[in-house]
Amino acid sequence: MKAHLRRIRISPKKANVVAGLIRNKNAVEALSILKFTPKKAAQILYKTLHSAIANAENNDNQKAENLTVASVIVNKGPVYKRHLPSSRGRALPISKPTSNITIELASK
Repeated sequence: MKAHLRRIRISPKKANVVAGLIRNKNAVEALSILKFTPKKAAQILYKTLHSAIANAENNDNQKAENLTVASVIVNKGPVYKRHLPSSRGRALPISKPTSNITIELASK
């Protein structure tokens, strides 16, 4: 019972802070925590967790109340490289990091 989200445009360091809030929690409780957390990563993790719960209900005939968040893995994805024009014809590098997020659920 997993859900993957790849190449999402948020730094893994920022996403991992919010992921720590829901590790080893009940799935329904984790959804409510993410719903009221005012971070960009919270909305992304909410959708991924909701997808993992839907996968468990649809594919494995599990109830949402009986599921716990077994693991939330936030890995580094590819870094998009851009340039910002600067004075004297120079270009300053800008890196836009991405994340790969995996949420795994387990039944109680």
